[in-house]
Amino acid sequence: MKEDEQQKILRLHHELLQSQCYVFPYIGKVNVSLNQGVYIVYDNNNIVLHVGKTNGARNGLNQRLQDHVCNRSSFSKLYMQLNKIALRGWGKFQFIEIADARERSLLEALSAGLLCPKHIGTGEKKSNK
Repeated sequence: MKEDEQQKILRLHHELLQSQCYVFPYIGKVNVSLNQGVYIVYDNNNIVLHVGKTNGARNGLNQRLQDHVCNRSSFSKLYMQLNKIALRGWGKFQFIEIADARERSLLEALSAGLLCPKHIGTGEKKSNK
């Protein structure tokens, strides 16, 4: 029997949570995978800061995670910089490679919903009332 889409995304979520955890490098570039995928960023207390995915980045997960380290992402601009967070040698991440764009999107959405990352909602515009 073929696995249905919901079951597959739930399985991938569990696989993501069981994947190896890495510390962002003190210096140099992130070098874990040139493939596309979904990832979770943690602080040093294992609190989820961000759940993200690649959108076809030329250098895959390496490029996307490096964007966070170098403050070239909305997550870093809207959350990390405002909270004086630097990921180098402090933050952690884990990931899984996923080639299919729809599966990446569904897994990112499910994981963000279940893990409630700290930065969700921080991009809301302030009212002038």
